[in-house]
Amino acid sequence: MLKEALFTILLAIAACVISHAQQDESKRQSPAAQARCKFSGGKTITVNYSSPRMRNRRVFGELVPYGKVWRAGANEATTFVTDESLITVEGTNVPAGSYTIFAVPNPDKWTVIINRHTNEWGIPYKYEAEELARVPASVTKLPSPVEDFTISFDHTGGSCTMRMSWENTQASIEFTEKNTDLPVYSGNQK
Repeated sequence: MLKEALFTILLAIAACVISHAQQDESKRQSPAAQARCKFSGGKTITVNYSSPRMRNRRVFGELVPYGKVWRAGANEATTFVTDESLITVEGTNVPAGSYTIFAVPNPDKWTVIINRHTNEWGIPYKYEAEELARVPASVTKLPSPVEDFTISFDHTGGSCTMRMSWENTQASIEFTEKNTDLPVYSGNQK
């Protein structure tokens, strides 16, 4: 009888552990989100990230310190996958592939880090040797607060502008389809 009771208790504990482990990611405090931009030829940029909430907190300068590497979201590092070779406005070449993106926010400028290391939790950032590039992003103040951290794309012609919006800040970086007829400046590449 004691063995049966012990077995029943262990079975119940195992069921709880499995249930918790299989918990839907959408129930996280920072649920999974995705942004996608599709070029005219069907090639895409896909960004997968976790979307933290502001929840009456001051975000930039406090929750997300200025001048420090941030995972551009929450939980696992934000992934950036492109099946098209790209060029940033500054001329950095981004070959088709899978990357993680991080950001270094500051009040008036951000730097977006494109890193070859994937499947990373996020922070602490320790993969400087695997950086593809650090690219400046333009920063604008938003007219009203954004509660949920959001990554989105605006598509115009052969370019996709990635926008990261949260609190009262929006950082933007433009990616253009690589035209193989034009030379590529590689000054920002590592």
